[in-house]
Amino acid sequence: MPAPGHTCFHCKQWVGEGEAHDCWTTTETALTRDLPEDLREAWDRLRETIAGFGEQRIYASHNSIMFARKACYAFVRPKATRLEVCVFLGRTIQSPLVRRSAATSRVKVSHLIHVRHRDEVEAPLTDWLREAYDVTDELGGKGRTAGAVQKKRPGGRDMPPDLK
Repeated sequence: MPAPGHTCFHCKQWVGEGEAHDCWTTTETALTRDLPEDLREAWDRLRETIAGFGEQRIYASHNSIMFARKACYAFVRPKATRLEVCVFLGRTIQSPLVRRSAATSRVKVSHLIHVRHRDEVEAPLTDWLREAYDVTDELGGKGRTAGAVQKKRPGGRDMPPDLK
């Protein structure tokens, strides 16, 4: 007779009765452990570059490694043949490197980029990541009400407060 327990619906691992199990919790190491050498080198260079931008939180969540200041500005999904890098910017990038882009809010656009080798972790990808790091707080909408629209003069200049 097998020991009491169950098979986890998500990870298919056998979990004994009373045994602690949280397959949703993961680490960077767990997500990058089985990467081939080329992808491992790309990951190391990518993480080092992003960590060099300044103060931020870097953490693993489910199947991604997140990079955040107050809000997430980029994440990486390690796959068997590539790193899927998603960057959030306040504009849409037109580049052959961008596999897909989509509006994720009124002000943010996500951009999906595939990285397969260490040499791909250079400009313009690193420039986009730096831009995302720099603008993430202003794109977060702190201090603005939902649906608030900034009134502009013709030519794009802000209107003085007394004319709004």
